[in-house]
Amino acid sequence: MSFAWIQLSSNILGTSDNKSVSPSAPIAVLDSGLGGLTVVKALQREMPHEDILYFGDTARVPYGSKSPGTIVGYVRQIRKEIPGISISGVIEPGAKAAAAAAGDKHAPVIGVIATEATVRSKAYEHALSRRRVRARLLFRPTPLLAPIVEEGRPLDDPVVVLTVEQYLRPMLKIGLDVLLLGCTHYPILRPLIETTVGPNVTVIDSAQACAEDVCRRLLLGGLLRGDSDKPGRLHCFVTDESQRFARQALRCVGMDIPTPTWVSPEELYRYGEEANQISN
Repeated sequence: MSFAWIQLSSNILGTSDNKSVSPSAPIAVLDSGLGGLTVVKALQREMPHEDILYFGDTARVPYGSKSPGTIVGYVRQIRKEIPGISISGVIEPGAKAAAAAAGDKHAPVIGVIATEATVRSKAYEHALSRRRVRARLLFRPTPLLAPIVEEGRPLDDPVVVLTVEQYLRPMLKIGLDVLLLGCTHYPILRPLIETTVGPNVTVIDSAQACAEDVCRRLLLGGLLRGDSDKPGRLHCFVTDESQRFARQALRCVGMDIPTPTWVSPEELYRYGEEANQISN
């Protein structure tokens, strides 16, 4: 499962004490692999002066076929590696953008493609239903797309083209007004997806929607580093081969990133065991 969270100050989220938060604090993006770099890229477009920390759990990608308990355990381990963060997800901003894109149609058809774990969670279903009660919602698990992206296959690869068509054709036969890309890997495939669905279907990029939401929240909280004359820095952490990740970032996302710092999965497991002992 590929998903991302953004570090926000506590006063924006309405949670714990925020006195220690300053505009110089970095934004943290957590993801199971390469896909979260689409969020980073969108954040850099919206807020070019912000520093960003990226954590890609590349040794355990994909998350999409794993149980909720396993995923929660992984995330707790990673949060121990990057402590002191409050969390905002991609689901609510993506659902909000998809609902708005449906316009004034009385009963629009909104499709969502996502990992198996995301579809099972019904998170997008709940978020969309709250906003468009009369909308017809179509959900399609697309478990092969994230691994295809991680492999670095080009968009014109026959395997990629056939896989996207196989997933989307049944939804298109029913009829779509809006298609929400419910995984951070999928914006990498957006040109092919838009070609497949045609001009009459609005494609919503949840990574871009997330970045816009984070920018809005930081601006409202007075925490946007907008007056800086220096470009923001990006520091990446991964749990598998760092040089391969850097090559894939350039090839798939068009980002020339610094060589990531490797974090041992065993170290993360140790953090998880310590957290369990404390909670017990």
